[in-house]
Amino acid sequence: MVDEEVAPKFPGFPFEPYSIQIDFMNSLYESLNEGGVSMLESPTGTGKTMSVISSALQWVLDKRLQQEAVCDENPGSGGGVGSDDEPDWMRDFVVNKVENNKKEEKYGSAWGKSHSRKKRTEIRKDFRVMGAGEEKGCESPQNKIDAVGVTDKEFLLEEYESEDERGPGSNMSKRKTVNTSFSSSSEDESSEEEEEEKKLKVYFCSRTHSQLSQFIKELRRTVFAKEMKVVSLGSRKNLCINEEVVALGNSTRINERCLELQKKKKNDAKKVKNLKVGSGIRRTKATSGCPMLRKHRVQQEFRNEVFQQRPLDIEDLANLGRTMGTCPYYGSRSMVRRADLVVLPYQSLLSKSSRDALGLNLKSNIVIVDEAHNLADSLINMYDSKITLSQLETVHNHLERYFLRFRSLLGPTNRRYIQTLMVLTQAFLRVLLDDKDGNLIDSCRDIDQASEKSSSDFTMAINDFLFEQNIDNINLVKLLKYIKESNIMHKVSGYGEKFAAMAKIPAHHNIEQHAEEGSCLSAFQALANMLLSLTNNDGDGRIIISRFRLTSLKKQGGYLKYVMLSGEKIFSEIVDEAHAVVLVGGTLQPIEETRERLFPWLPPNQLHFFSCGHIVPPDSIMPIAVARGPTGRTFDFSFSSRSSPDMMRELGLLLCNLVTVVPEGIVVFFPSFDYENRVYEHWELSGILERITKRKRVFREPRNNMDVESVLKEYKDTIYTLSGMNSEVNQASCSGAILLAVVGAKLSEGINLSDGMGRCIVMVGLPYASPSDIELLERIKHIDRFQNLKLDNSSVSTSYDLYSGHVEGGFAVLRSCTHRGKEYYENLCMKAVNQSIGRAIRHINDYAAILLVDVRYTSDSSKRSMAHPVTKLPQWIKDRLVSSISYGEVHRSLHQFFKLKKTCCR
Repeated sequence: MVDEEVAPKFPGFPFEPYSIQIDFMNSLYESLNEGGVSMLESPTGTGKTMSVISSALQWVLDKRLQQEAVCDENPGSGGGVGSDDEPDWMRDFVVNKVENNKKEEKYGSAWGKSHSRKKRTEIRKDFRVMGAGEEKGCESPQNKIDAVGVTDKEFLLEEYESEDERGPGSNMSKRKTVNTSFSSSSEDESSEEEEEEKKLKVYFCSRTHSQLSQFIKELRRTVFAKEMKVVSLGSRKNLCINEEVVALGNSTRINERCLELQKKKKNDAKKVKNLKVGSGIRRTKATSGCPMLRKHRVQQEFRNEVFQQRPLDIEDLANLGRTMGTCPYYGSRSMVRRADLVVLPYQSLLSKSSRDALGLNLKSNIVIVDEAHNLADSLINMYDSKITLSQLETVHNHLERYFLRFRSLLGPTNRRYIQTLMVLTQAFLRVLLDDKDGNLIDSCRDIDQASEKSSSDFTMAINDFLFEQNIDNINLVKLLKYIKESNIMHKVSGYGEKFAAMAKIPAHHNIEQHAEEGSCLSAFQALANMLLSLTNNDGDGRIIISRFRLTSLKKQGGYLKYVMLSGEKIFSEIVDEAHAVVLVGGTLQPIEETRERLFPWLPPNQLHFFSCGHIVPPDSIMPIAVARGPTGRTFDFSFSSRSSPDMMRELGLLLCNLVTVVPEGIVVFFPSFDYENRVYEHWELSGILERITKRKRVFREPRNNMDVESVLKEYKDTIYTLSGMNSEVNQASCSGAILLAVVGAKLSEGINLSDGMGRCIVMVGLPYASPSDIELLERIKHIDRFQNLKLDNSSVSTSYDLYSGHVEGGFAVLRSCTHRGKEYYENLCMKAVNQSIGRAIRHINDYAAILLVDVRYTSDSSKRSMAHPVTKLPQWIKDRLVSSISYGEVHRSLHQFFKLKKTCCR
């Protein structure tokens, strides 16, 4: 703990902080001083977000003041750079512009502009030399274009040469990478480059946009809202204001259309630069593209307006963009360099490709990851890739059609790479179609005539997969570079769509049949992502080959998927760059699993961990492990027992009793949507649902996340309308509501169920993940192997693992695992439990009962093959947990608890 004499002050905290909040802020401040990796745990409802803001941003201000003081005391020493007593991180923060400004100091400020003009002149000269050379040669690229015909010119690939294929005397430069990011003009680009990037930047990321909006709301309540420049980053789907693009609905299609508009603008800007003199085509001004990006001056006004206003969340940015008529997506991206605090989703920060695209510089800066309880799984899931059978067929057909049309006009390099892509798509299709003879056309015909084919799922290591498909000799790195630089995806998909439109191909041959999988461009991107995954190390992940049933009507399923299993190297890239990485959450324990999966190189004694209790008094929480129902039947919601009519009936009787004693709202969490639906239907048929609805109105969590907000609002309105605690009429009739929710769905993650919305939380059983999930089993085996490798250096990788898809097979895998694999499976379950029950108790005056309904919460741990679930509950619940003997005890305890709270709250 920090020494009281030198303890930091937190004047930015808008209220008088509680002692645990002061401890949390001191711990975070100390972590930022030391740097490295830290894990800070604070229960939901303890003011965690405000504590993070007040501590982290105060540290930034303090360090900047120290930096300025050092510069003032040592004006002739360059701010003290290189002094022995100065910490390394401060040396990194001091701006050293000597090298960058040498030429400008010598030649004046006009040097940069004249240098740019000189470069442009040299480029034009190179193009003239190339043009002269082409006229002397046998056939220029332009002659090839002319040979295509006017209508197809836009689809012909430009000549391509990679660096290692180009001769030393060649004048042809490699085609530059297609840049899909927005640049308003060359003047804007130069101004951005000259603009100094803020030092000591803080990146705050969380899982959802709603959680980020909550962070912004808390930030507005502090003095930092005026002292810090803040920018929020979001997806195109959340920020796009072009109605034509937004109307596409699907995120993939929105991204594609946005990039197409940017590309169209660039193409129109340079339209006839290389065409022959006298062709009759004149250069046109670059006025096409997205209309929200044409007014560059308005973009600059948008950036200035955002920094002048209070911190804006995603919704605010979108509204401001609509008001000003300019794009908030690209506008917010261009503000990152000037920002002190960047608020963004997980994906944007944790994915290297996203960081590069957004221009996020983590060097010597601060990274804070909120809701980090499932960080390891969230991180590796970002690097998964998947391509379906229909997507492979689409790409293969488009490639064949394109190659047939342009073969005689393409250069040798383009022909070779296109043929390589066709070889790969054929190989992948053979895997999914189980075509061992290599006769792909016949296999496709057989599918249409087949009535059924048996399903089989199996996994393989990367190297085994490449060798077995006989594609191990293909240089995937060079191929990916070609895909990125040649613009082949847009050329092939564009020609394919035009061909389909002109030929009026029937719908069943069109990609539109698979609307959920996007367009041809989406399918091509899926292929590129899969190829990128195949360049990973052999032990980093596994390839899943899924062959589902194929009927005479349509192909059902079938896909290749790469599942990333190791997050160590991915996370190390962030840790190595940043000054400090802080993982924050309400339930981070057990921390050993996170350490081993993300940063095993870090010794346990170098990991800074802090955990605090809850701010609510002990008598405001009543956690009870409920082993028996009202009729005395034991609650056992294990997979083999939970679907019995007696068990579902006993659960219904429990709720019939709870609605008579619990005021306002009750939230019941089920292990899955399927089980919730099964129980609900049973209650309808048996009459139990009718008994419940006489006292409380019943709501159900929808499967579609888009509908959750409306259901939640209606649930809340019902509670505060019907509860009427002072009304004698309502006491005897309907009062409050019940919300049937699902563990792992939206209501269990980050939703506020404070006060009357969550007076009682009922956790039905232990929500273990389905052991038939092939990805889960691979992850469990990987973690198990990781532990075993410490003792056994022999190879543990098998050529392939076959899965039947049955639960029994999954249980067999679990039984064969050592302690480490089983513990991971247990941790997944209990983290989900802790997240769900944490939706209640959101502030110091809140109160709630928590019922853990299953005998396994009370059974003797010596009889269990895995750890007792109670040991993995948060400390503030474990300290107060009561194990019931009979339901009568439960009912009496609840009655006394709510009677006492009702008296105290009057």
